[in-house]
Amino acid sequence: MNKLSVAVIGVGSLGQHHARILAAHPSAELAAIVDTDAKRGEKIARAYSTTALSSIDELPSSLNAAVIAVPTPFHYQIAKALLLRGIHLLVEKPFTSTVDEAEELISLAMEKNLILQVGHIERFNPAITAAIPFINNPKFVEVNRLGPYDPRTSHIGVILDLMIHDLDIVTSLVKDKIVALEAYGTKVLSDHEDIVKVRLKFAGGCVADLSASRVSMEKYRRIRIFQPDSYISVDYAGKQLKVYRKKQEVVRSLTDIEIVRPRLKNEEPLYRELDHFIACVSGGKKPLVSGEHGRDALELALEVLKNINAR
Repeated sequence: MNKLSVAVIGVGSLGQHHARILAAHPSAELAAIVDTDAKRGEKIARAYSTTALSSIDELPSSLNAAVIAVPTPFHYQIAKALLLRGIHLLVEKPFTSTVDEAEELISLAMEKNLILQVGHIERFNPAITAAIPFINNPKFVEVNRLGPYDPRTSHIGVILDLMIHDLDIVTSLVKDKIVALEAYGTKVLSDHEDIVKVRLKFAGGCVADLSASRVSMEKYRRIRIFQPDSYISVDYAGKQLKVYRKKQEVVRSLTDIEIVRPRLKNEEPLYRELDHFIACVSGGKKPLVSGEHGRDALELALEVLKNINAR
């Protein structure tokens, strides 16, 4: 089978890892990397035996696919240009800056019959994928995502930087219409919101509380799901999963509770995400995280941001 010819656009802190994985993937050929920082581009290109380019206009005509890992404000312009060239895309999150931009890219990809995947990497976290079979009737969800401030993402707030991951995960797990949204947040270290708390209420009665902060010295990333017969705890960062569930209808002591610790695959989420993208392009399959999913997560994140700004 011919290898998929893939380029990485933007080889900063995340893009360099896309390049690393694609360079070693058995079904892909890292055809080129593109970065406006020539020195950095040359360094990454040498490390992974590929070609460094300064513009997408220099990409070879034989290119099949590309990963866009530049800052969000440039996603739309670059993605549109590459889709018009017939190139399949994986676009990092947030998908675009506006919902209208997302809609246009989705329509263009459909028109050109191209794969358009969005990089919500937590969907490929082994702990999340292992938890899904245990989730059947969530009534309350609690999510905490805290981490240190990174000036690299100072152009956006914590909602589009961090919380958007959990908005996507929660809506993919609950699968119900949101009927109410409350949000609170404030600036601390940047010109955008740095700490936010959100409550989502779903039509079926489920409530989700989400917290995101980049004013923490340590990383803490967990989601807890409470159901009538079980409690599911997922550690995103540690890739750990525990399921506590009733062994019988009435719990009289702790012996009536079963603790399940599923064995998780020791796989890098980014590798799983790129492997899925390659398989979708090669097999013409719809991605787990499509352009539509990226648009919906962006739309919800912008609604949270609007809710905070309106206070």
